[in-house]
Amino acid sequence: MELFEAVSGDNTPEFTVSEIAGRVKRLVESELGWVRVRGEVGRVVLARSGHLYFDLKDDRSVLSCMTWKSQVPALAMMPEEGMEVIAEGKMTASGFQSRFSLNAERIVVAGEGALMAMLERRKKKLAAEGLFDEARKKPLPYLPNVIGVITSPHGVVIRDILHRLRERFPREVVIWPVAVQGDACAPEVSRAIAGFNALPHCGSPPRPDLLIVARGGGSIEDLWGFNEEVVARAAAASEIPLVSAVGHETDTTLIDLAADRRAPTPTAAAEISVPVRSDLLADLAGREARLSRSMARSVDMLRQRITALARHLPQPDGLLADPNQRLDRASESLPKGLRHLVDRKRGDLGGAAAGLRPTLFRSRLGRESQLLDHRTKSLAKGLGHAVERKNERLSAMVARLRVRQVQAQIRQERRDLDRISRRMATAIKARLARLDGRLHALDRTRTSLGYKATLARGYAIIRSGKSVLTKAEEARRARSLEIEFQDGRLAVGRTKGDARKLGATRARTDRNRQS
Repeated sequence: MELFEAVSGDNTPEFTVSEIAGRVKRLVESELGWVRVRGEVGRVVLARSGHLYFDLKDDRSVLSCMTWKSQVPALAMMPEEGMEVIAEGKMTASGFQSRFSLNAERIVVAGEGALMAMLERRKKKLAAEGLFDEARKKPLPYLPNVIGVITSPHGVVIRDILHRLRERFPREVVIWPVAVQGDACAPEVSRAIAGFNALPHCGSPPRPDLLIVARGGGSIEDLWGFNEEVVARAAAASEIPLVSAVGHETDTTLIDLAADRRAPTPTAAAEISVPVRSDLLADLAGREARLSRSMARSVDMLRQRITALARHLPQPDGLLADPNQRLDRASESLPKGLRHLVDRKRGDLGGAAAGLRPTLFRSRLGRESQLLDHRTKSLAKGLGHAVERKNERLSAMVARLRVRQVQAQIRQERRDLDRISRRMATAIKARLARLDGRLHALDRTRTSLGYKATLARGYAIIRSGKSVLTKAEEARRARSLEIEFQDGRLAVGRTKGDARKLGATRARTDRNRQS
């Protein structure tokens, strides 16, 4: 192996590889420090460790970038290949590979054009999955009982929706407050849609029949939370029909395409959700009027048909004409036939009686007459008895009927009396309860205002005999005193010495008054 010797006179210092790498790292970090780099995102790798690695490139160079696991949640957006972004962070160098890279702590889209390009890519991707197909969109309920609104609780959007619903058809509204812009917008909106769908049908709060996702107008950056895939997928997966009202009429987001119905404004979303109550009442009145007119026309048509059919029926006079004529002829011929029959029977009787003896005939005729009279009397008597029995039975039945009526009336009056008695008892109990309450209230007032309560506070009553003393002069003149405390009375007697002292005190008091 050939050895190289140091050239004489060469004073260039020698460095190790690690020293050179360290100097380069310190030079890069000290000279560049915090930088902002604009470029197109190339390769993007999210490692199992949670670190993010991607490249930034332009038409000539490529810069390696990384974001540590602890920094990833703070990113406003995840870079995607082909996206033009501005990355901010610190430049650093890796000594063991002699490479420098950018530790990107912030990533933003570079301009609206890049956002629109990324939006178009997402739109094509989701459309290819069928999330925007009209076949999967659900019809909106005609008159939902409960409406769930996903929006910010502060602002004019929720007030406009509630005001419009009250004007058209008041419904129960359940509000799920969310952030409508910023980093928290997309996850909160997607969780709200999933949360409403997870509510039980018969629970508290109630499960909505319709969802409204609403936000006012803004720039594409302000509305970008509604262009995230997680929001579009949550809207497409919602089992509850969903109306999207994000931005103004010219703003279109991914949730508008994934929703079952798009409204140009939040106010229009409220109008789509419910019909106008007055219009429904007017339509109902019109339908009722048409139904009444239709029924009247049907009745008239049926009456006309019955009248037309009645014309084809024979008249009652025509039906009874022939029987009436036969009855008249029979009525005219009946007397003649009777006379003819009587004459014939009389002739037969005369012929039969010609050969009989008059005396025998008269006796037999008399017996027959007596027998006939006897039978007639018996029949009349039997009929009379039968009539009497019938009358008695009828009278008994009438009596029983009257008794039953009276008994029924008595039972009814007894029931009425019982009902009145119960009502009177209830009223008396209520009246006694009120009077008892008033009596207790008055007793409490008497107790609180009575002198016993005053004695309990440390006072005492001084009596002389049956009189209550209120002045010191009266106490001095009294021969005996009785003091009443809270727990009892105490009698106080006076001796002769007390009387003399009292007299002297009274004299001094009189002299002082005179002077």
